[in-house]
Amino acid sequence: MLNVFTLANGRLVQQEIDRPEALSQVQPVWVDLEAPTPEEKGWIAGRFGVSIPQDVVDEDLEESARFYEEDNGELHIRSDFLVDEDDTSRNVRVAFILHNKVLFSIHDHDLPVFRLLRLRARRMPGLIEDAKDVLLKLYDADAEYSADSLEGIYDSLEKVSGLVLKEEVNDTAAAEALAAIAREEDLNGRIRRNVMDTRRAVSFLMRSRLLNAEQFEEARQIMRDIDSLDSHTAFLFDKINFLMDATVGFININQNKIIRIFSVASVALLPPTLIASIYGMNFEHMPELQWEYGYPFSIALMAMTVIAPFWYFRKKGWLK
Repeated sequence: MLNVFTLANGRLVQQEIDRPEALSQVQPVWVDLEAPTPEEKGWIAGRFGVSIPQDVVDEDLEESARFYEEDNGELHIRSDFLVDEDDTSRNVRVAFILHNKVLFSIHDHDLPVFRLLRLRARRMPGLIEDAKDVLLKLYDADAEYSADSLEGIYDSLEKVSGLVLKEEVNDTAAAEALAAIAREEDLNGRIRRNVMDTRRAVSFLMRSRLLNAEQFEEARQIMRDIDSLDSHTAFLFDKINFLMDATVGFININQNKIIRIFSVASVALLPPTLIASIYGMNFEHMPELQWEYGYPFSIALMAMTVIAPFWYFRKKGWLK
């Protein structure tokens, strides 16, 4: 099924097309193809004369082939759009073809940015005037979606800060913090990649000289928004690195505490071990061997040599 969008009284009207006859009766500004079948691609070729390649959304597509213009004026753009839902984040490749004042978008998954634009276009008359407006508004919504995701990272890192920077951090809390930091670092990296890709696409549109003065100014505003997002992602990377270092530091402190306990125990057990070794020697003339209280004396002596180091270490505060 194809999602076809036409303009009516300044509003973007969506129609679902399930047969080629219905497609021939509309004059769209935007045709959205989500996981299109070969049959649906044939409908597009027959109605608009646009051939959609099989690998149009291939992730391994050469970078040089992502932005170009055909000899017939057909514009081709491949962009990555961010998806941040259900604690998972990913970048989804979308192919755009601008042909005869109609924008064709091809992708394999439904995208929140597309849903956002459809909602706004229905509620705000005059938001969309032509196919180039659709493309610019998609990139504008993508930048805004990335900004919202960055705000979510801020909130998540604040919670991690509260978890890490409290008085005591045990290994369980540190493991939770590391997992949360890793998730936010991955999302922040994807946002930075998405922002970089959007900048390249908008810059290509500005160089194509297809935009009118108002659209060109809107593209410049999108570029300014992207520049501000760049500084935010850089700041978040610094914050993530700080929290990562702090968490690893607390883990090292906890490990040092355990090693210190073993070290103290080893030192404390050396004197009784020495006493037991002395009385375990098999010399013939050892005065205490015939002594009636020799055994309890040696036991008491070993106990005192254990208690004395622990008391000293505790007094020095080395057991805390």
